[in-house]
Amino acid sequence: MSSKLSLKQTTTSTPLDMLAHNDEDLSFDEFDEINSPRPNNTDFDTILQQAITRRGFIGGVVGFGLSQFLLSNSSTSQAAGTQQSIFDFEPIKTNSLDTVTIPKGFSWQVVVQWGDPLWSDGAPLDEKTGGTAHSQSRAFGDNNDGMSFIEHNGHNLLVANNEYINKRTLLPLPKKHRPQTTDDVLKSKAGHGISVVEIINNGGKWDIVKDSPLNRRITADTPIEITGPAAGDPLLQTKADPAGVEALGTFNNCGNGLTPWGTYLTCEENFNGYFSSSDKNRKTTKEEKRYGLRQKDYGYNWAIADERFDMAKHPNEPNRFGYVVEFDPRDPTSPIKKRTKLGRFKHENAEVVIAKDNRVVVYMGDDERGEFLYKFVSRDIYVPGKPTEKLLNKGTLYVAKFYDDQRGSWLPLTPETTSMSEAEICIHTRLAASKVGGTTMDRPEWVAAHPEKTQIYCALTNNKNRGKKPNQGGDETPVGGPNPRAQNLYGQILKLEPIGENHTDTQFEWSLFALAGNPTIHHGDMAGSENITPDNMFNSPDGLAFDTRGRLWIQTDGKTTNKDDFAGMGNNQMLVGDTNTGQIARFLVGPKECEVTGLCWSRDRKTMFVGIQHPGNKGGSHFPLGSNHSPRSSIIAVTRDDGEPIG
Repeated sequence: MSSKLSLKQTTTSTPLDMLAHNDEDLSFDEFDEINSPRPNNTDFDTILQQAITRRGFIGGVVGFGLSQFLLSNSSTSQAAGTQQSIFDFEPIKTNSLDTVTIPKGFSWQVVVQWGDPLWSDGAPLDEKTGGTAHSQSRAFGDNNDGMSFIEHNGHNLLVANNEYINKRTLLPLPKKHRPQTTDDVLKSKAGHGISVVEIINNGGKWDIVKDSPLNRRITADTPIEITGPAAGDPLLQTKADPAGVEALGTFNNCGNGLTPWGTYLTCEENFNGYFSSSDKNRKTTKEEKRYGLRQKDYGYNWAIADERFDMAKHPNEPNRFGYVVEFDPRDPTSPIKKRTKLGRFKHENAEVVIAKDNRVVVYMGDDERGEFLYKFVSRDIYVPGKPTEKLLNKGTLYVAKFYDDQRGSWLPLTPETTSMSEAEICIHTRLAASKVGGTTMDRPEWVAAHPEKTQIYCALTNNKNRGKKPNQGGDETPVGGPNPRAQNLYGQILKLEPIGENHTDTQFEWSLFALAGNPTIHHGDMAGSENITPDNMFNSPDGLAFDTRGRLWIQTDGKTTNKDDFAGMGNNQMLVGDTNTGQIARFLVGPKECEVTGLCWSRDRKTMFVGIQHPGNKGGSHFPLGSNHSPRSSIIAVTRDDGEPIG
């Protein structure tokens, strides 16, 4: 079988002139590139030549055959239709419309959107001002991301992360939409965190249950207990919290996870963008540099009203962010806890599975170019009905190491392997992973576990620095293995299978389910793998989730320019993958300039909830209310017109 995967680069992309943009136009990754530039000290030609001679790349990909490389069997070659399709919809074409597009026979509605009051003492959103700190604290937060549906005693709860704010709409102010007053800062903080909202289905329409006793807002100022090995460590001690055991707030909450005992895991990602220094002569430590901390913040200006965000005055405050946070949405008075044992990095999501021996395993990606893929294995076993407090506080954290023969190892991060204390490993996890030689990855984002097989899938969203620049710690990013393309614009989806079919195994086999690309303008590796066609092409896979039928839902957060390398790709989208055949079909296209992120189902599986984040983040959308309205991040409900289950 011929393969589209090759080493030939057919085009050279024009670098983004990021400095010409205002802060509000930059993504967190672009902001980091400006403020934390990586040195161009990688010899690209040398690395490319090394990749060509590697058995795992030229022999294990091109020579081995792409279909086998993708799925470790010949099933991809059957994608043309020799196996029965599991798709029960007519795939849609991509577009650049300012609305949600789904297949015939399906309908969608907005369930909740940024600024919707959750209590009667809240006020409807004032689009001219973005509201006040009080109105935002009583309303659904901004930029919803990872989320879960939880049914509790007949009550339906949507639990959604509010990753960050759209400065254009929350702060329609001069000076590049930066906070100018204390109320601006408080409003910005209140737009972050997590929203817990009860919803009810009234005759097929989902509505907010205003004033529900289960409604809850967790923000950047909510007290949160610090647990695990790092709790109380000197690196977490501050003037306001000399014991180092209670942080204020959680923010930039990206992906999520659910535990078998009913708690919700929310994951702190780009926390570095909130800290600045009033002392411009302050020298940044190597640990701070590794996490992207610099003199300048991302434009939030929180330090003008809350000095704990001034690193010159409170250098340990950033060490208290970048963790997985656990709480019970079923109890609005339940304590909130940062689980330091799961490591500190730019967490994407936390995929929880129970291993054969009933230990808890959590898979996690660190979403930055050249960072790592991790898993945690608990020391104790999960017993339903028994205490769970120690399960995420005691155990072993591992980093993934990939080899060119399509095998890999989970390397333990312990005092013995890193020469670091257990607390230091939890706080400076990236440094520990570098010490043991983890594999630098193309931005590991969401991880999803197959519901019926011992398989893990991970979205590697893109990496324009692959083969060109090291990561912030100086670790090289060579081409090869699960990262087979230099200056990777499109991303790929990785599959891992424990060799012993147990999630606690430390050895695994890996393959690629898909290499995203654009076959309409490229040949070779930039065109993507054979299961990528002009009818389903996409870039930057981000969110991943399996439904109960074993279908892999893929959400994207990529370039929507619809030109050059991304011509024909339109807006960000959601697709469905058959992991047995390799088939991929497009199900949904989002509005302009949005990210499609966050996915869950109602208990009866008749409603699929999908997140539409930051429509119009560059000023080009009015979703969902239409012209003359500000764009608003939203959660939509998708149903089948025949009333049958959707997932």
